[in-house]
Amino acid sequence: MKHNNSDVVLVVDDSPESLGMLNVALNSQGYTALVALNGLQALAIAEKVPPDVVLLDAMMPQMDGFETCRRLKLILPNTPIIFMTGLTDVEDVVKGFEAGGVDYVTKPISPDEVIARIKRHIETAKLALSAQDALDHAGKNVFCVSELGRLSWATPYVHALIEQTSGDNPSPWASMALLIENWLKTDKSQNLKINCFSDQIEVYYERQQENMHLLRIVQKAPQKNPQDLKNKLPITKRESEVLYWVSYGKTSWEISLILEMSPRTVNKHLEQIYKKLGVDNRTSAAAISIRILEA
Repeated sequence: MKHNNSDVVLVVDDSPESLGMLNVALNSQGYTALVALNGLQALAIAEKVPPDVVLLDAMMPQMDGFETCRRLKLILPNTPIIFMTGLTDVEDVVKGFEAGGVDYVTKPISPDEVIARIKRHIETAKLALSAQDALDHAGKNVFCVSELGRLSWATPYVHALIEQTSGDNPSPWASMALLIENWLKTDKSQNLKINCFSDQIEVYYERQQENMHLLRIVQKAPQKNPQDLKNKLPITKRESEVLYWVSYGKTSWEISLILEMSPRTVNKHLEQIYKKLGVDNRTSAAAISIRILEA
């Protein structure tokens, strides 16, 4: 069964044969494979496109896998790193774990075993991250008011947001109180839209605690654009525009109409994008783009 979420796997190995074999195996399972021939390349790629998991050769010239792992963990503290090694000595396995690795596979590599390990570690990492994300964000945009809509308490994040949104208003909470009081008397399943400041604030009803009401400010994700791709990836402004529309599933012909260039020029830009991102097809390039646009 293929994996369809286009998770990104960074493969670091100084052997072109190993890279080629793993690239085919990963692509066949629906993963997006990025390849690096040494530790420095791996670090450069990881900074631009954070992978979901890293497959890392232990023995490489110049910077070995253990040092590469230590440096990668500074950039990717929550990303699982799986060592690939021909060594069976216990000390080297321990050295890999001490450097920050979570698992290891021995060479010659079995593609099926690697895919199984990758799938397990990505799932584990995502569960851990979602739990951490919930802990980090669950309470940051909540506040509590009385039946009269008057503020009881708010998190520092909410105080800062209200201060930023209310502009020169010297008493923003007083301005909001009557609106909130009236809303609390109505159907609270409809979010309250507060329009008395320069920017609209939308409030969601969380729950009642005794005679107090716990409310949450609805956060709107900012709309991403081609400049976000250019900032994150080693591509030109024009290439970022092409890649942006590729991520929306547009064909080369449709992109040529949108950007007012020939389909041939679009395809030339795509060739450069593939080369710069270390991918070999439109789907892989789109997966990288979508990760940045949806972050």
